[in-house]
Amino acid sequence: MTPQIRAFDDAAIVAAAAVIATGGIVGIPTETVYGLAADATDAVAVARIYAAKGRPAFNPLIVHVADIAAAMRIASFDDDARALAAAFWPGPLTLVLPVRRDAGIATLVTAGLDTVAVRVPRHRAIQALIAATGKPIAAPSANASGAISPTRASHVATSLGGRVPLIIDDGACPAGVESTIVAG
Repeated sequence: MTPQIRAFDDAAIVAAAAVIATGGIVGIPTETVYGLAADATDAVAVARIYAAKGRPAFNPLIVHVADIAAAMRIASFDDDARALAAAFWPGPLTLVLPVRRDAGIATLVTAGLDTVAVRVPRHRAIQALIAATGKPIAAPSANASGAISPTRASHVATSLGGRVPLIIDDGACPAGVESTIVAG
């Protein structure tokens, strides 16, 4: 099966949100690289990310959320984390923080650890998907595990093929490298 590649617009985001709502996965650009997105609260959907990438289950995923308030609902922030978030979000910074017991995040996202990697992306496409789903989005890079991270929709299609049914194309990712990760 060949993935459907749709140009970023409102209709494409509605279609992507429908895939996410049914436990599916989609390729979506961020300001860093294209991500393989799923509902971070749905363990079956998260398992689809691992299967599509061939990623080992001991390797946690980054959760993308709309804003700092949403991040604080899933992770415990200390003063340093709050200062970093205020200075660098939205943007290509991932904070690894203690996961809140009431976070509602699938255990597979954290690989069973007591921490969660969280970030507030700047890119309009993933922000639109977060808004359309109303969910935190688990989204590691949208490539086969160990392969070069994709910066274009065509790279996602080449790397994952039919393992991802829908890819939203919004051109090349501005940064072209993964986010900086800071453990709190």
